[in-house]
Formats: sequence, structure tokens, C-alpha cells
Amino acid sequence: MTEGQILDIMRDAYYNTIICSAPPLLVSLVVGLIVSIFQTVTSIQEQTLTFVPKVLAIFISLMVFGSFILNTIVNYMTTLWTDFSLYIR
Repeated sequence: MTEGQILDIMRDAYYNTIICSAPPLLVSLVVGLIVSIFQTVTSIQEQTLTFVPKVLAIFISLMVFGSFILNTIVNYMTTLWTDFSLYIR
């Protein structure tokens, strides 16, 4: 196994990690921003107010994007296992 192959595997792993984590993180960011603007406008300074909307939004985003995330991970693992014979030389 060469250094280039290791770097390719790690690059693909990082890329898939970013792609799979981006949808819930972006949804959480947007919901947090909206709740923060709402808190600023209404002068409500409750710190726990952002928790429930973010959890619900992340849960819904995982339901919506779950198949995409699962397919991405399965494709990556299938590629790794398919090329396994190339790595043990």
C-alpha cells in the first residue's frame, strides 16, 4: 500500500464526513440564527430557548437527508471493500 493510496482513502473519508455532516449542521445554524434574531427582537434572553428548536430541526433534517447520508456512507464503504485486494499488496 503506497502513501498515495493512504492519502486518497483519508481524503475520501474527510470529504464524506463533511458531506454527511453538512445538512444537519447547516439546518442547526439557520435555526439558531433565526431563534437568535427572534430573541434579539423580543428581548428574551433565555439561553435554553434555542435548544428545543435546534433538536427538532436536526431530527427533521436527519429524516429528510438520512437516505442521502446512508447512501454516501454505503458507497464509500463499498468502494473500500471492493478495492481491499489492492491495499494488501
